[in-house]
Amino acid sequence: MKKSIYFLFVLLILAALMLVGCATTEETPTPEAETVVEEPTAEAPVVEEPAAEPALKVTGMVTNEMAWTEDEVKAMETMTVQSTNKDGVVSDYTGVDLNALLGIAGVAADATTVVFVADDGYTAEVTLAELQACTDCIVSFRNQGGFSTVLPGFSGKLQVKGVVEIQVK
Repeated sequence: MKKSIYFLFVLLILAALMLVGCATTEETPTPEAETVVEEPTAEAPVVEEPAAEPALKVTGMVTNEMAWTEDEVKAMETMTVQSTNKDGVVSDYTGVDLNALLGIAGVAADATTVVFVADDGYTAEVTLAELQACTDCIVSFRNQGGFSTVLPGFSGKLQVKGVVEIQVK
């Protein structure tokens, strides 16, 4: 019995010590302590969001060189066209009419050529007259982001993946 009481006494002391260790103490301010509030000396600088990088540009012999973000291009009027790839498979592509993009930039009267520039440096060239005659030629939206040119009935070399610039010459 003596051991049980001793054991109970030790447990009570341990519990009391644990409770004391868990207790928090709050400091009460003394009358001498004053809170100093610093007045701001200057306004915080305004941080502007960086402008999104252009995803597609029309440059060269145009009235207004244009640069659009991917979201801006996707917000334009779209159309869906069908095109056959090199393996003979017909697919649907959705994008913006190439002639509409050229119209926004305002092609110069003496321009004769359009060059598509890809993000990897690849270029493909087509005559302006051929492109203007194409009613189904678009800059299509890629699933992984970015754009490709889709020119149904034209050479596969003009189907530029990752197009970032349309140069009018």
